[in-house]
Amino acid sequence: MKCCDEALHYIRSDKSRMTGKITYQFSAKIWQYSGPAAWYFISLPPDISEEIRHHLGWKEEGWGRLKATAKIGSTEWKTAIWFDTKHNAYILPLKADIRKKEKLEVDMEIEATVWV
Repeated sequence: MKCCDEALHYIRSDKSRMTGKITYQFSAKIWQYSGPAAWYFISLPPDISEEIRHHLGWKEEGWGRLKATAKIGSTEWKTAIWFDTKHNAYILPLKADIRKKEKLEVDMEIEATVWV
């Protein structure tokens, strides 16, 4: 992959310039983990996940965790994304208060922004 702005998938925004973080905007379908905790997630698209892992993988903490800020609708929060080897993508957990504020349900296709 050549190293220049046009080759990267991110979108520069005022927030990115202020924080030094890379902005990713994408659509994703909400899914629920089938285990006992029943967490809700969205998966970042494979191409975005690959790009993040390639350029920022060195910043991962335990279990492939990367600190992030996310925004869905008008709700923005500090969180983390985790690399899930089963999906070969980063996943973003959606806490109950976020789902309630934005009226989110399983199988909904939503627009999300993540700053890493």
